[in-house]
Amino acid sequence: MTKENVIKAIEQLVEPLLANEPGYFLVEVKIKPTNNVKVFVDADQGATIENLIKLNRALYPLLETSGLFPADDFSLEVSSPGLDEPLKNHRQYLKNIGRKVEVALLDGTQKEGVLLAVDEEKITLEESLGKKKEKVQIEINYTEIKYTKLCIVF
Repeated sequence: MTKENVIKAIEQLVEPLLANEPGYFLVEVKIKPTNNVKVFVDADQGATIENLIKLNRALYPLLETSGLFPADDFSLEVSSPGLDEPLKNHRQYLKNIGRKVEVALLDGTQKEGVLLAVDEEKITLEESLGKKKEKVQIEINYTEIKYTKLCIVF
């Protein structure tokens, strides 16, 4: 079974478990060469450690009995994506409306501003331009985005 097929199979195991946790959604599944399975989950109101532990405990026996890993040779980590991880799906964009983001575009340029709006096709940013910090709204189609990261402001 290919790595992509194993990831899809794990996603299919995770989705029903998340249905029991309103507001939670799967962001990404990664598998390291050492069979370290990393499941990244987020929530509309922020993921709690308690719910991540609960998901880990529910998922582990499912993986053990799935036959996806020979001789149950795997480790499992369930966590929320880190602040430095790029936004991966639409719900993450929605969750972060009003926050400052950095958007890297496929043409090599970068935009930075406050995420104002999100729809199925594009995002709207408010950029501050020039010395006078003139505020300008720009729309960026998802097809133009290489990645979007939150700006961590201290």
